[in-house]
Amino acid sequence: MQENRKHLLGLEGVPAEEIKLILDTAESFKEVLDRPIPKVPTLRGKTIVNLFFEASTRTRFSFELAEKRLSADTLNFSTTASSVKKGETLRDTAQNIEAMKVDMVVIRHPASGAPHFLRHWIKGSVINAGDGCHEHPTQALLDMKTIQGIHNEFKGLRVAIVGDIIHSRVARSNIYGLTTMGAEVALCAPAPLIPYEAEKWNLKTFYNVDDAIAWADVLMVLRIQLERQSQNFFPTLREYHNYFGITRERLEKANKKITLMHPGPINRGIELDSDLADDPEYSVILDQVTNGVAIRMAILYLLSGETK
Repeated sequence: MQENRKHLLGLEGVPAEEIKLILDTAESFKEVLDRPIPKVPTLRGKTIVNLFFEASTRTRFSFELAEKRLSADTLNFSTTASSVKKGETLRDTAQNIEAMKVDMVVIRHPASGAPHFLRHWIKGSVINAGDGCHEHPTQALLDMKTIQGIHNEFKGLRVAIVGDIIHSRVARSNIYGLTTMGAEVALCAPAPLIPYEAEKWNLKTFYNVDDAIAWADVLMVLRIQLERQSQNFFPTLREYHNYFGITRERLEKANKKITLMHPGPINRGIELDSDLADDPEYSVILDQVTNGVAIRMAILYLLSGETK
């Protein structure tokens, strides 16, 4: 990575050679994870804080496991058991963390831009584990690692992102990362779920999911984020499933090999039929989870300064 790269706040503007370095480094850590004792002393003596202001299963556990596999000391923060419940601000939290002399902070926050704010108040590295509707760079990198393992090359590969794009930080990071690496990316959703900034992305847009399936090599299906929706973007969940849900019938109608991805958690039977999520002929969802640990090990290692 660039010598002055201290943080990973998003993938917008990150050059292809840095993304490639992360993916290649993750491949070496996948080998570590396959060992009888999957642990290395790489970050021994480093202290990492996991600062999660939102609920998380996959991302939080993945970071915690990556840190433990690298032998780092970890502190886990939860809003339900912290002074945030008493009114403490993010700045105050950051300054208290800084006073503890930590080396790295992994932050997930409901406010877009929170990791960018945090970096001004601590001296250590900041890693964005998802901020509002902005970006989720480590998820996109593990998605790219999963795609690379199946299709080898990004150049010319067609990836259709289907679902609640307007609220999706995963979609934004994948758009930036995949297009940088040479993939063709298209969006597919009801018109109200296409964000206004899609115009500047200059991507192909489908309003018919069958057309998107016919075009794509990879389907990246997104969760309908009901908790972020302050208005009705479509009449009912049943209607959404009827028009945009990924079903076996739709995939078989396309009559081609297609890779099915989902960042999780899945609304089974809404954006994706339950049996497809578990079908190894199509689904690589569990491969995404496995690759998540290796990708996060790679990022922690590359930002730690231990490579110099």
